Amino acid sequence: MSEPSPKDPAPAVDAESEPRPGRTRKPIGWSTIIIAALVAVSAALVWRRDGTSGVLEILTHDLSLFGGILPRVLAGCLLGAFISEILPHEKVSRSLGPKSGLMGLLIGTAFGAILPGGPFTAYPVASALLAVGADFGATIAMVVSWTLIGYGRAVAWEIPIMGTDFTLWRIVISLPLPVLAGALGRFVYVRLYPKPAAKDDET
Repeated sequence: MSEPSPKDPAPAVDAESEPRPGRTRKPIGWSTIIIAALVAVSAALVWRRDGTSGVLEILTHDLSLFGGILPRVLAGCLLGAFISEILPHEKVSRSLGPKSGLMGLLIGTAFGAILPGGPFTAYPVASALLAVGADFGATIAMVVSWTLIGYGRAVAWEIPIMGTDFTLWRIVISLPLPVLAGALGRFVYVRLYPKPAAKDDET
């Protein structure tokens, strides 16, 4: 077997296949510390006004609320984890990646408009799309479209309360906003995290 020639250049690493730059999530950060301090101050004020019984009543109510929300959070996180394993990375990167152009923004907008469920579904799905190759622009378009156009809320709440004419005009007016938000997100992301220069360019 012949050995590879040292003159042959090493294959270039695709910048898009590298993980996106980002900070490692810490279990306790400044936001957690600030919220904990606000909780402690609020609890002290309630205890001063209503005594121990007032604090225990709030804790009991919040624990009951947390118990009802926890299964939804768990289901949403599991959904995002499973989606990130099931979706083909190459196809997602080609359809929703940095080189998808306007079509990627339109696909993200359409997907967000038909995505059912609440935030426990939408945000884990958006996180999964980022993990499998979608860029910031297409993901932003999806989230904004889910927020503004989502058919589930329109059918269940908006049409019965506000009427069909209002809902249709509101959706028509909102249609370009996810695409514009996605394009702006993609523009900002490229400037915050520019692609590393190739080795050939440095020499």
